[in-house]
Amino acid sequence: MRIPTGAKAQMSEEEMEEKSVEDAASLSPKLIYEIIRREGEEELARTKRSLFWSGIAAGILISLSVLGEAVFRTYLPDSPHRYLIENLGYSLGFLAVIMGRMQLFTENTITTVLPFMHRRSWYVFGCMMRLWGIVLFANVIGAFGAAALFTLTPALPADLLPAIFALSEHATGMGMTDSFWRGVPAGIIVALIVWMLPQASEAAFFLILIFTWLIAAGDFTHIVAGSVEMAVLMLDGSLGLWSALTGFFLPVLAGNIVGGTLIFTLVAWGQVRDDIEEST
Repeated sequence: MRIPTGAKAQMSEEEMEEKSVEDAASLSPKLIYEIIRREGEEELARTKRSLFWSGIAAGILISLSVLGEAVFRTYLPDSPHRYLIENLGYSLGFLAVIMGRMQLFTENTITTVLPFMHRRSWYVFGCMMRLWGIVLFANVIGAFGAAALFTLTPALPADLLPAIFALSEHATGMGMTDSFWRGVPAGIIVALIVWMLPQASEAAFFLILIFTWLIAAGDFTHIVAGSVEMAVLMLDGSLGLWSALTGFFLPVLAGNIVGGTLIFTLVAWGQVRDDIEEST
């Protein structure tokens, strides 16, 4: 049976209209999951060398968060609202790292976990742990490099150093229990940013700006940005290795993983699990 030419044109027009509606509609959770999962697969397939250097770059550039906050704190007039404004500086490092597509450990607590949830095997788990280890190690090296530039060279104006040290002492002086629990919301927020980015499009800049500002304004702890502050005090000699590890690094690391992986990623997986398993 032949379809009249007019009907063909009408069907084509209707199909185009339907496609336009679909393109304009919000991405479904399943599509968001699939985008992030495929990105995670690509990350897991990257070479150790590319992961390492990308992680170092992220560790260096995340120091812009500390520097940005210090600049605002130093030069803004002392007022009740200064705290909210100065924390906008915290977003600078995250904007550089996330929009520059560099390897940040806390992003990987969701991006590389979804491939494992999709295809649970010891091989995928081993690839995920390999990536986590390389990226975290590289992030810390980059953080120490940035801290050395801040504290051991005249690269920064002397006016900024008191604010950098004050921020560093606050971030690393919370104690083990507080550091862990403050790390949980930070892990959730970073994972949420990753989950929202596929749909953000041109609003990605403001999405990152607002939600990373919330990390600072909420006084939460982030393992990589905080490693810059930890390194500043260690290089200055005012924070010992054991105190840095047990009082800040390990508790915050655990909190970020719990927030980003055990809470947000498992919840995100739960809402798409039935759809994914039905289609496979």
